[in-house]
Amino acid sequence: MVMPRFARPKEGDSESSPNLYVANCGPAVGLQFDTIASAFSSFGEVKGVYAADESGARVIVSFLEPASAHSAFIALNGRPCPHLGGRSLHIRHSILQPPSSRGMASVPVSLNASDLNIPGLYLFHDFISAVEEEQLLQAVDTGSWISLSKRRVQHYGYKFCYDTRNVDTKQHLGALPSFVSFILERISLSPDIPEKLDLDQLTVNEYPPGVGLSPHIDTHSAFEGLIFSLSLAGPCIMEFRRYTAGSWVPKTASISDTEVENPNSCSEVSRKAIYLPPRSMLLLSGEARCAWHHYIPHHKVSFMIR
Repeated sequence: MVMPRFARPKEGDSESSPNLYVANCGPAVGLQFDTIASAFSSFGEVKGVYAADESGARVIVSFLEPASAHSAFIALNGRPCPHLGGRSLHIRHSILQPPSSRGMASVPVSLNASDLNIPGLYLFHDFISAVEEEQLLQAVDTGSWISLSKRRVQHYGYKFCYDTRNVDTKQHLGALPSFVSFILERISLSPDIPEKLDLDQLTVNEYPPGVGLSPHIDTHSAFEGLIFSLSLAGPCIMEFRRYTAGSWVPKTASISDTEVENPNSCSEVSRKAIYLPPRSMLLLSGEARCAWHHYIPHHKVSFMIR
């Protein structure tokens, strides 16, 4: 997956950013996200705390108001924080940027689905705990992998056929594995899920560093109305694109799982991006599911904090 990139705001714009990049802070140094959020909440309402990279020792603290972020920066940068065990924090104002691609303009990156204004798009932060994440990773690692050109996959419930981009309903693989039972229960009990579901299909995707997704809409007949996506082991940035009618024609009109042959050649396109932290659950439904292509850029190297 593509690592997120954080940059300093332009000179003079620091106080306009509600986000702080905080180093020497995170689960790897014994500080959980809720503890960090509590410590920073004394400066104003905290929208969320997110992993800045895979180190576990750097986070993004996102405030509701830029003034709150600036107050926290002034008070805590380079100083021991009594509410975090006296740990000295190294802080800077930050803005989240998507990975830059040659010939492409930058797209602002949101931390919350509501900021994108795409109907049917939901993001649930910390849907599982760090302990549950580790248990899932261990369980998945013992599964039967299928190697594709750039990633490995596992299929449960029904096998997805990549040649036809559909499921073979005659090849039922059995019930979903027990290691996802608690996730299914959590989905069924969540008041934020728009409808009650009978989930019977699971695909596990393993993306090596630098490997992403081409812009596509998942096959409607194979996955029906809702798609849940749980991020494990690292964060990434996902971009959503909506192409104006007539600006792009699918290369294979009979396949409803449409991919853009050259996504950057389409001029009439709306683009929005969101940051997916580890352990977050993304839900695509309605317009987000059927009208917007989702996309994670491919890169030869992973982007790190600069």
